[in-house]
Amino acid sequence: MKTVRWIQGYSFTDVMRTYWFIIPCLLLTSLFIGLVSAKMNYTISPQIALLTLVVFPAFILAFLHSTYLIPYNLLVWAVAPEIRRVADWIEGVYHPVSLLSLAPLISSATVIIPAIFYIHRMNRPITQVICYFAIALAYGSMIGLMKNGISTVYDLANYLIPMLLIPYCTVAAFKMKDMDQMLRNFSNISVLVAIYGLIQYMVVPPWDAFWMNHVEMISIGNPLPLQIRVFSTMNSPGPTAQFFAFSLVPMIFVRKWRGALNWLGVVLVIICLLTTLVRSAWLILIVMILSFVLTSASSMKWRLLFQLAALAAVLYIAVPHLPGAEGLVMRMQTLSDISEDHSYNERLDLFHTMLPMVLHSPLGSGIGSLGQATKLDNGGALGEFGVMDNGFIAIFFTFGIVGGILYFRALWLLAKIIIKRVREDSIWNLYTRLSLSAFAGAIASLSTDNGFPGLRGFLIWFLVGLGFGAKELIDNRKEVTSHAAAIDENKTTVN
Repeated sequence: MKTVRWIQGYSFTDVMRTYWFIIPCLLLTSLFIGLVSAKMNYTISPQIALLTLVVFPAFILAFLHSTYLIPYNLLVWAVAPEIRRVADWIEGVYHPVSLLSLAPLISSATVIIPAIFYIHRMNRPITQVICYFAIALAYGSMIGLMKNGISTVYDLANYLIPMLLIPYCTVAAFKMKDMDQMLRNFSNISVLVAIYGLIQYMVVPPWDAFWMNHVEMISIGNPLPLQIRVFSTMNSPGPTAQFFAFSLVPMIFVRKWRGALNWLGVVLVIICLLTTLVRSAWLILIVMILSFVLTSASSMKWRLLFQLAALAAVLYIAVPHLPGAEGLVMRMQTLSDISEDHSYNERLDLFHTMLPMVLHSPLGSGIGSLGQATKLDNGGALGEFGVMDNGFIAIFFTFGIVGGILYFRALWLLAKIIIKRVREDSIWNLYTRLSLSAFAGAIASLSTDNGFPGLRGFLIWFLVGLGFGAKELIDNRKEVTSHAAAIDENKTTVN
């Protein structure tokens, strides 16, 4: 019955018709996977088995319209790289390209299942935003297929699948307790990732050391205790730090979103964030904090600032006593003297180098020309533009001048919608403010790289989408109330 009540108007007949279509598809898919696995070699077959094991629960949750679908996908994004490392370690072979890397994308794609039947219910402003994004992605894909081949498909999935959270959250009509549950689960997952990260910092498990010895990423340190830049269960320090940054704002400011360990969890996440040595994540966190505090009611600002001050005092006392604290403190001190920082100067050089290239190639290089997708055409190693430390340049380099303008036009329209909703005083104001803070953090992070594809994109659209979902629920309730009032008025007139 919970499924039937998920959205008003979703009848029992619709449910049964959907399930009669879905169940045979699942059985045929399982049979196909089994037959393919049996024909493949011993290396690919375990990867397919693990991939199926990870993805299958997401399909079940999607078919049941469960509010645990997003938290489960967050968990998959968080732990799938670790599952891959353990599998490689057990096998004794490092696979630079693995099917398990597709697990977060396939799992996250299931959000379209509960949303597809109600996609027409989105209001016009959000539909317009999606259309601008769709045109930009279609153009980038067309150029990418001509220039980059199969890597375009993978990169397009990294852009598109996280973006599915916009229509999903818009039409799902979550209750307040549903959104609170999602954010608590997000906090709990972040704490678990932090606890493992601190263990990794102190011990370095053998499967993580095995991966570090083969991946040849000098920037993540040595596979020795206190000499590692923590990446926890993910595939590098960057995504780990970004995961922490986006989870910390709801954890710090709203008690009901803080998770099982309350303030202890907040402290653990911040300490683990320090061990990643990723300063760009602090930029995201600071911008999100400022946005959330500045949009608070005047009576709330002082309480939020007091919470921040108390937390800062605890960290100021605790951090110098941590193992390896000297390196952590030295790294953070470069925030105050950024002109002397090597990576910052490299970003400036990149901007001056790449800007003329973008201007001389106005059509763009297409989706698949940057980032992890370049591994597919480069023997598992990052290609020439595998790392692009400027998100604004990355978007214009990918989509060209016209496509880039369309992409930023969509972001601009999105910003206007979010700001308008924050200004509306309602019981859902917490969620719309969190939505705005996540969007502000996302835009600020473009100064370092393009975070809209992949994990960070999923985090951005998840938090932004909650603000949309809250507003849509308000609108739906207003329509129902108005309709009911009209019926009552007609009855009164007749009587």
